[in-house]
Amino acid sequence: MLAMRNIGIRVMKPSFLLQRQSVLRPFQKRLNSTAKKLYEPSPQEAQLASKMSWEEFLALRKQQRRIGALGSVAAALLTMGAAYSYLSQVEIDPTETLFGLDVFTVYIGAIMCTGFVGFMFGPALVGDPLFALINRKIMATYRTKQTLFLKHIAKMRVDASRQSMNNPVPDYYGEKIGSLAGYRQWLRDCNEYRRKAREFL
Repeated sequence: MLAMRNIGIRVMKPSFLLQRQSVLRPFQKRLNSTAKKLYEPSPQEAQLASKMSWEEFLALRKQQRRIGALGSVAAALLTMGAAYSYLSQVEIDPTETLFGLDVFTVYIGAIMCTGFVGFMFGPALVGDPLFALINRKIMATYRTKQTLFLKHIAKMRVDASRQSMNNPVPDYYGEKIGSLAGYRQWLRDCNEYRRKAREFL
């Protein structure tokens, strides 16, 4: 028989709740230990990352974003040029329609779509390889520093489930951080987000 809690009355927990807690406790301990280890760099990572300061890393990160943007533009122009070169050789009958639209309209739309695809894949196909080529001597250190940085961002970022129209998530992946001043501003934005979330603003 279960006792109901009131003032001065001891609560007796149901047996099935006690069994559930005993079953979940090992998994919770394992999850906590895994999360703790996630943000502890190995000695090899720490030694390799120490060869590059955070100022140098963030400057390279900004350079990577800029090269990625240039790669997007270059890939968009290349794909649009290739699509135009192909479609310009296709014989067009002005009296025909494609999907109920004028042939020229469809072709222009196809060229724009290929440009959009090239723009989206530009950083991965053009920007990142070019960045790695320019900084090939320090890429191992940079990648290690990048791993530690992303793990730190994952540890310090806010709970996105508590966002609202008046309280948007401040740069969840830290993509806009390009300097130590930007990082400190990101921390202040995260603290402000948590304060508003606590106050239900």
